[in-house]
Amino acid sequence: MALSFQRSLTKKRSQVVAVDMGSRTTKAVQVKRHGHGFELTGFYIQDAAPLEKTPTAESISKILKELLPRFESKPKSVVLIIGSTDSLLRPVELPTVPVADMRLMLRYNSKNYLQQDLSDHVFDCHILPNRPGAEKPEAGKPPKSRTLVGGAKKSLIDACQEGAKSAGVQLEQIVPNLVGNSNAFELAQPELFSQGSVALVDIGFKSSSICILDNTELGLNRVVGIGGDHLTRGLMEAMSISYEEAERLKCEGSEEVQPFLSMLLAPLGRELRASIDFFEKQEDKTISEVFVSGGSALQPFIIESLQSELMVACKTWNPTSFLTLGLPPQQLGDIERIAPLLAVATGVAVAAF
Repeated sequence: MALSFQRSLTKKRSQVVAVDMGSRTTKAVQVKRHGHGFELTGFYIQDAAPLEKTPTAESISKILKELLPRFESKPKSVVLIIGSTDSLLRPVELPTVPVADMRLMLRYNSKNYLQQDLSDHVFDCHILPNRPGAEKPEAGKPPKSRTLVGGAKKSLIDACQEGAKSAGVQLEQIVPNLVGNSNAFELAQPELFSQGSVALVDIGFKSSSICILDNTELGLNRVVGIGGDHLTRGLMEAMSISYEEAERLKCEGSEEVQPFLSMLLAPLGRELRASIDFFEKQEDKTISEVFVSGGSALQPFIIESLQSELMVACKTWNPTSFLTLGLPPQQLGDIERIAPLLAVATGVAVAAF
């Protein structure tokens, strides 16, 4: 699935650099064409102080100037990924018209189609295929298309464009992060993607997302305002320690913090479970597995605690498993361990081709 708030200037690419601008950590991957597939030639994960509530042109330029020179050949263009708190992704039925007309309809009449006045937003649309056995429209009524709508504030789009220009790179696309996991999962786990119902959970810094995939379709997506920062701050308060010490203990997953982490994870588990329950009741289907990505997915205890809350098998996954690895020697040893952090960036990079 491809959604971009900016039309690409390059029709055919030999390589793509996708930058996932997280609230606390920036993740970037460089992917090149390799025969009939793709090759991962570099990745970088850069910790920084939390960004402003919404990225500015200055903060985006700073990120790109620090990050892009670290690739062996400095990229001349980039795909930027914006967070779930700064974008929306929603399945909607729209009149069957060209995508360009859909974007105009949403721009001038968002309240009619999205039940929100989003006149300050920029939109893009991805038309979904009709479900097998779908009813034909009634005679005399205009046909409608099932459409995935993405949106972001125009001010943020402008900031991305200005930030890339200031950093001296061409901005190819601006993409909401909620589409990245699904794209990567389709290629990394093709059988599970095409058969059955699974949930993808991405635990971010300030928030977490859940996407339910149902036989190749996005059955549900939701953002929950609980992320890794919630866990760290909870440990800090419960143990009367500094934020840095709490973060270290969380990452180590030592026995002394596990009871606190279980308690702090419970609200996230309840919210995710409610989303799964809603889908299962609406569709009369059962979620078979939950695949977890994001920084907190690196801690086995967190995965085990989520599994206890959700009562569904939970596991991490490798979103780069379908890629040929052309990484520098110093990165080859790290990729399997940190791969869950790169799910969004990998999915967006491949879709950009």
